[in-house]
Amino acid sequence: SKACASSEKQYIVSASESGEMCLWDVNDGRCIEFTKLACTHTGIQFYQFTVGTQREGRLLCHGHYPEILVVDATSLEVLYSLVSKISPDWISSMSIIRSHRTQEDTVVAVSVTGILKVWIVTSEISRMQDTEPIFEEESKPIYCQNCQSISFCAFTQRSLLVVCSKYWRVFDAGDYSLLCSVASENGQTWTGGDFVSADKVIVWTEDGQSFVYKLPASCLPASDSFRSDVGKVIENLNPPVLCCVVDRSDKQLLICPPVTRFFYGRRGCFHKLLTQGDSSGRLCIWSVPDTLDQQDTNEGLKMTMSTTLQEAFCRLTPCPAGIIDQLSLIPTSHEPLKVTASVYIPAHGRLVCGREDGSIVIVPATQTAIVQLLQGEHMLRRGWPPHRTLRGHRNKVTCLLYPHQISSRYDQRYLVSGGVDFSVIIWDIFSGEMKHIFCVHGGEITQLLVPPENCSARVQHCVCSVASDHSVGLLSLREKKCIMLASRHLFPIQVIKWRPSDDYLVVGCSDGSVYVWQMDTGALDRCVMGITAVEILNACDEAVPAAVDSLSHPAVNLKQAMTRRSLAALKNMAHQKLQTLATNLLASDSSDKGNLPKYSHNSLMVQAIKTNLTDPDIHVLFFDVEALIIQLLTEEASRPNTALISPENLQKASGSSDKGGSFLAGKRAAVLFQQVKETIKENIKEHLLDDDDEDEEAMRQRREESDPEYRSSKSKPLTLLEYNLTMDTAKLFMSCLHAWGLNEVLDEVCLDRLGMLKPHCSVSFGLLSRGGHMSLMLPGHDQALGKPSYSAVELIRKMSITEGLGRGTYGVSRAVTTQHLLSIISLANTLMSMTNATFIGDHMKKGPARPPRPGTPELCKVKTPAPVTRHAAQGQIKQGKI
Repeated sequence: SKACASSEKQYIVSASESGEMCLWDVNDGRCIEFTKLACTHTGIQFYQFTVGTQREGRLLCHGHYPEILVVDATSLEVLYSLVSKISPDWISSMSIIRSHRTQEDTVVAVSVTGILKVWIVTSEISRMQDTEPIFEEESKPIYCQNCQSISFCAFTQRSLLVVCSKYWRVFDAGDYSLLCSVASENGQTWTGGDFVSADKVIVWTEDGQSFVYKLPASCLPASDSFRSDVGKVIENLNPPVLCCVVDRSDKQLLICPPVTRFFYGRRGCFHKLLTQGDSSGRLCIWSVPDTLDQQDTNEGLKMTMSTTLQEAFCRLTPCPAGIIDQLSLIPTSHEPLKVTASVYIPAHGRLVCGREDGSIVIVPATQTAIVQLLQGEHMLRRGWPPHRTLRGHRNKVTCLLYPHQISSRYDQRYLVSGGVDFSVIIWDIFSGEMKHIFCVHGGEITQLLVPPENCSARVQHCVCSVASDHSVGLLSLREKKCIMLASRHLFPIQVIKWRPSDDYLVVGCSDGSVYVWQMDTGALDRCVMGITAVEILNACDEAVPAAVDSLSHPAVNLKQAMTRRSLAALKNMAHQKLQTLATNLLASDSSDKGNLPKYSHNSLMVQAIKTNLTDPDIHVLFFDVEALIIQLLTEEASRPNTALISPENLQKASGSSDKGGSFLAGKRAAVLFQQVKETIKENIKEHLLDDDDEDEEAMRQRREESDPEYRSSKSKPLTLLEYNLTMDTAKLFMSCLHAWGLNEVLDEVCLDRLGMLKPHCSVSFGLLSRGGHMSLMLPGHDQALGKPSYSAVELIRKMSITEGLGRGTYGVSRAVTTQHLLSIISLANTLMSMTNATFIGDHMKKGPARPPRPGTPELCKVKTPAPVTRHAAQGQIKQGKI
C-alpha cells in the first residue's frame, strides 16, 4: 500500500506472511523502517487526517486476526485497534469513507462470515494511543460470502460497491440496503472492482478480464427512481448493462491470478487508469475514458501501455553479462553456459562457479568482475581471467560449499559440491583433484550445510546434504563415508535444525511434520505433527551463541551514535578508530612487518542470488570501503618505504650491506622468479590452451607420479598466481563509481595516468538499509520506456541530463549519490597518501620501484614528487573527486 499522501515523499509499505512490515522510500529504494508483528496481514489501506495544520498518516491493517490494527505510517507502531463486540471474525476487506461535511470518517468492513461492520474514527480518537479498543457502531449481516473488495463512490458519496467471488452488489451507504446485484457468468470469479463514474463500475476477474457496467437509474442518487427497487425480489430488478470488456492481450498461462487495480491518475488525458501486473513480470495500463463510445463497446478498450522485465532486459545493449561469461562461451550456441551454483572464498579472493554442464570453474573474483564490467586490454586475451576447471559431475551443479569458511575445524583444501546426478564430491581446491564421490542419495542434491561447533567429534568433521528424494545425509570428510542417512520423510524437506546437546538432528517437512533423528546411531527418535512440531523447531533456536560484546563492537557503537544523532559520539568514535589504526601502524616496525593485525572484515564479498530455481545465478558485489581503506593502509605500512631511498642512500646501503643479507635476498628473488616462471608455464598450459587436451592431462599426471616435488608445488596454484587483491578491488571499485562523461579531461587523466578502466555500460547499484534489507537497480534503469506514456517525456528529459552525469550513476537517488561521493573521496585520499599505490601494470610481480630519473614522468604512482607540469592534473583529480 502507499504510505504517504504528499507527492515529494513517495513511500510504500509492504507486509509478508511472516508478519514483517517494511516502509520503503521508492525514490531511493531504501527500507526506512522495519518491524515484525505476530500476525499476518492480508490487506493494508493508507488513511490521512488533519489535526489543525498538521497532517498525520495511518495504516489500517486487517488479516488473520479478528480486529483492524491502526498503525502509524512513519514509525510502523501499532497505535490502537478497531474491535468487534458482536460476532468478531477475520476481516475479508475494508474501505475508508471520508466525510467532507463532518470531522468523522467511517471504516466499513465485511467479515469472513458476511457481516458488515462500521467504525467511526474521529481526529480525537486518532490522537489517542494505548487506550481502550474502539468498538463498532453498527453490525449488520449482508450475506456477502468471500468478499473480495469494498469501494465507496467518491462521485455520489452515497453508494458502496461490494465485490464477492461469485457476484457483485451495490449498496446504499446510508442504511446499507441492497440497490442491485449481478451474478458472474461462465464460471468466472470476480476479484475486485471500483467506481469509474457516478453511473459506471468496473469489475475484474481472476483471469485478468475487466468489465465496465452501467448502473440502472435506481442506483443513482440524482435520479428520481433512486431506491425504487429496494426490497423487491432480485429477479425483478432492473439489471446493470455491460458497456465494455477490457481483456489481456496475451493469454499466457500464469502461476497465480494477475493483480488489477483502478485508480485516478493525473488530470488530463490520463485521468482514470486501470493497471494490471502478473506473475510473468508484465505491467499493463489502460486509460478508461469518461464517455465510452460505440467503438470501445464493440472492440474493447485499447491498451495504453504494456511492458515486461524481460522486454527491458532484451532491449539492453550490450546485454548484462554473467560473472564468468567469457569462460562459458560454447562454439555451437549463442548463449553462454549458465552458472547454477557459486560460492565466494574471501581468504583467497576466489569465486567458485558450478555450471549446468557439471563443470566447476575457479576464478579470481576481482579479475573476472573487471573483465565483465570494464573495458581494457584484458578483453582481447583468450582464456582470461586465469582459471581452473574441475570436472566430475555428469550434469548440472546444484550447490557448492566451502566448509573452512564457516568453521576453521575443516581442512582449508576441501570444497564440496552437489549435483543433479545425485552425487556429492569432495575436491582439493589447491590441486584441483577429486578426493571422493558420495553416491548415497536417490535424488538431486538441493542443499549442503555445516553442523554446529558443539556436535560430537565425529559429526564435527561432516557436512550435511539434503536431496530431492526427501533424504538427509551426514557425510564425513575425514572418514570419506556416509555416517548417517535419514530417508523416511514423506514430504519435501523445508528446514534442518540441530540439537547438539541431545545429539539430535531435527528435520522439518513441507506438510508441517517434524522428524527427530539421533546423529550417532542414525535411529529415528520420533515423528510429530501440529503444535508439538512447532515447539520442537522453536526449541532448537533457543540455544543462541553468545552475543558480541556491544561495548567493543564498532558497528554497535556506530549504530548507537547514529540513533542518538550525536555528533560528539560520532567524532569520538572516529577519533578512537583512527588512533587504534595509527597505533597499530606505528607499532609495526621493520622487525615485525608480517605480524600486523589482520582486519577481520572483507573489502569485497560476492553474493549469488536466484530469482527462480530454473534461473542462472545473479551475482551482487558488496564493497566495504572502510575495510578496503584499512587493508590499503596496512599493506602500505608492511611495505619497505621506497620514498626515503635516494641515490646517495642506495650507494651507502650497497657499500655497507652485509653479504649474508644480499645472498638471502638473491636467493629469495631466485625462488620468486622460479615461482613466477612455473605460474606462467602453468597458465599457458592449463588456461590459455584447450581445457580438454587429453595428452596434456596425461603428461601432467605422469609427472606428478614420478616427481614428488612437482606434486607439492602443484598443490598450491591458488597461492602461486599471486596478485594484489586489495589494489584490484580498489581499481574495480573506483572505476565503477567514477562519474564517467562528466569531465573529459579528468576522464583522460583517470584512464592514462591512474590506470582506471571505463565501464562497458552503466553499472547497476544497490543499497543496504534497515533490517538488512537490500534494494537493487535493475540493468536498464537509465533507459527510457519503449512506448510513450504520460511520464515518458519527463523520464527521457531526466535521463538525458543524468546520462552525462556518470551515465546515470548520479541523479538516480540521493542516498546512492551521497554514498558514492563519500566512498570516492575517502578512497581517493587514501590512495593519494600512499607512496607506491598504482592501478597500472602487473604491480605485484615487479620488484620495489626505483626512484624516477630527472625529467621522466612517473606514470605508475598516484602521488609522487611531481614536476611542475603535473600540478594542474593533480588539482583536477582532487577537484573531480571532491
